[in-house]
Amino acid sequence: MDASAKKIVDRLKAKKFDPVYLLQGEETYYIDLISNYIEAHALSESEKSFNQIVLYGKDAPVNVILTNAKRFPMMAERQVVIVREAQDIPDLQKESGTKLLLDYLSRPVPSTILVLCHKHKTLDKRKELGKKAEQLTTSATFKKPYESHLPEFVATYVSDKGFQMEDGAIRVLTEYVGNDLNRLANEIDKVLIGATINEVITSAKVMALVGISREYNIFELQKALIAKETLQLTKVLNYFEGNVKKNPGIPLVAFLFSFFSKLLIAVSTPDRSEKGLVTALKISPYAVKDYLSALRNFRPDQIIRNVSLLKQADLKLKGVNVGSEDESQILKELVFKLIF
Repeated sequence: MDASAKKIVDRLKAKKFDPVYLLQGEETYYIDLISNYIEAHALSESEKSFNQIVLYGKDAPVNVILTNAKRFPMMAERQVVIVREAQDIPDLQKESGTKLLLDYLSRPVPSTILVLCHKHKTLDKRKELGKKAEQLTTSATFKKPYESHLPEFVATYVSDKGFQMEDGAIRVLTEYVGNDLNRLANEIDKVLIGATINEVITSAKVMALVGISREYNIFELQKALIAKETLQLTKVLNYFEGNVKKNPGIPLVAFLFSFFSKLLIAVSTPDRSEKGLVTALKISPYAVKDYLSALRNFRPDQIIRNVSLLKQADLKLKGVNVGSEDESQILKELVFKLIF
């Protein structure tokens, strides 16, 4: 778990509530995690009907939010006001709204827990509100995690739910889903449905339950590409051609572009040990062996060329300079150019 999120959640679990929480940033998973925990646990069920209010930014100018925040709780120690999508508050960036909010943050009502969920971006620190809000609130800013942090997230998430997952399964999940933590958590939950407590979740089960073909998938394509196994590449591409809806070209090319772009960085990395590459490329430790193999099999000039080929293929798949080629033809031509 993100360190700042863990610190806040640990305090919440200890029933230590602060007057104002400012949760912001690109990664929305932890914003939802913290706000949902407060919504579920700050009040008893009997207290919630009169003392818990959930507002949405686009429908709640600052004066409406503060009118609710300044109320006193009814037959309870505290009240909770949660503002979801706070980035959409209509007057948040206007002088009038900024002044009202800063005045409140300077003297918050101690019996109110005000939670501002400012998603996808942060307050502009060039402006007064952005400069002062973090100092006046319990604030946390969440960035998208690096790939190298994803295995720990999966392992901890699975363990917290009382299950175990093998390393290969963790790798499949992190590489297939990427660093969208909300989607990653949803896919893990899908895999854990019906699992027994002592069961070790395998990669085969993950691939079956999250919709990845057991036999041919993007990982098989990448593996064959790195090893330059033309027969295996032909089998995978033929499978993709017969299952276009499950294996659309644009995400496949994006996946390979990400791989070769990082491989290009690896070429100029002084420390090419497993640990060095994990740090430099910010990749999962489970993926580093693929990069080491690719560095042995592709020269620097080939890697540079492949990045360019992938850019061209992406444009073709989006309808630019495509000619008469269909998607399967574009992919086949691309893949075999990549290995020679």
